[in-house]
Amino acid sequence: MAERKINPILKLALELGPVVVFFVAFLRLKGNSYEINGTMYDGFILATAGFVPLMILSTLALWKLTGKLSRMQVTTLVLVVVFGGLSVWFNDDQFFKMKPTMIYLLFGGALGIGLLRGESYLKFVMEEVMPLQQEGWMILTRRLTAFFLTLAILNEVIWRTMSTETWVYFKTFGLTAAIFVFFMTQSGVFNRYAIEDDT
Repeated sequence: MAERKINPILKLALELGPVVVFFVAFLRLKGNSYEINGTMYDGFILATAGFVPLMILSTLALWKLTGKLSRMQVTTLVLVVVFGGLSVWFNDDQFFKMKPTMIYLLFGGALGIGLLRGESYLKFVMEEVMPLQQEGWMILTRRLTAFFLTLAILNEVIWRTMSTETWVYFKTFGLTAAIFVFFMTQSGVFNRYAIEDDT
């Protein structure tokens, strides 16, 4: 099914909205504990409990409006449901904090397997957005593989050695900024290996 175009502001709101709501909810609930059915939950767990269904709803809305979801979006949603659900079920924030590690290991590992086979799986995902020569795809894939694996290690170091609040700031702003900066620094690859559109 061909992807339908929607307002880019609406698309951005659906993609980032759940993260923003989680961040705001955490700031309002942090440091407090709440008793629900005889069990005490801290603010982070409650924010996570709200984030999971909101992520499901926003992803379903994207699918309904655009008619298409990328493999990355589906994989991310599955990991959010699994690790977020485990955190709430066991009342243990470690599961949710491990989620970015699993996402980046999965994506980095998949790209790495493609490289071992002499292929760029990144090309299959992003070719329509950024048409590049094969050599350009291979360079970008190698760099992105190393970048994802670095983010996985960094996430593990931060959540295991720093406070929950520090990790939430890192997750909300640090990881997003890191990905933005990475692609900005790849402009040389995009310019050198871009395929010109004859039309």
